[in-house]
Amino acid sequence: MLLLALDTATPAVTVALHDGTRVLAESNQVDARRHGELLLPAVDRVLAEAGHRLDAVTGLVVGVGPGPYTGLRVGLVTAATFGATLDIPVYGLCTLDGLAYAAGQAGLTGPFVVATDARRKEVYWARYDDARSRVTEAAVDRPADIEERVAGLPAVGAGALLYPDSFGEVPPGMPEHQSAAALASLAAEKLAAGESVETGGFLPDRPLYLRRPDAQVPKNYKVVTPK
Repeated sequence: MLLLALDTATPAVTVALHDGTRVLAESNQVDARRHGELLLPAVDRVLAEAGHRLDAVTGLVVGVGPGPYTGLRVGLVTAATFGATLDIPVYGLCTLDGLAYAAGQAGLTGPFVVATDARRKEVYWARYDDARSRVTEAAVDRPADIEERVAGLPAVGAGALLYPDSFGEVPPGMPEHQSAAALASLAAEKLAAGESVETGGFLPDRPLYLRRPDAQVPKNYKVVTPK
């Protein structure tokens, strides 16, 4: 098994290579405006560091969000293209699940909340019983509107750090952004245990956008052709 994992649902452009037992190499860069520019060089860098070619990869793991539309699509389309070109499966996992798994690796136990920045003064969030057990669907809300639902729970992620008045304590050493290394480790663990991991081609029905994209088609076009 050789899994190439990537996620662009958060400001982090993150890539990792996993051999089914351990992470061989990883790259993490935080830049919310350069997902498309940074992703492929990161893939090349990770493969080179691990000493593997792209055609040696046996499966793709991609974070399917929730995340802002443009950034999320970069990772999804790249994973789908690699999968189709190499004729290998593409596994989709919730980005929040990757953060929760990373929190578990950092020592967090018991119920907690994961929250990422959704912009527009909102967060993407979900509750977990532990690092492998999400107990609510991923959602997008204003932090003040969910205070009662997250009260008393430790919190993880950039969203919790942005709105400390709405979320509980963020324990020291917890991840702020997504990690493809954690996502790959979670996928490898699930596959080894025979657990279901979603697969698909272009993944059109599985991205977790949770709201409409910011970009809108203009309603009134200016006529520039001669009448």
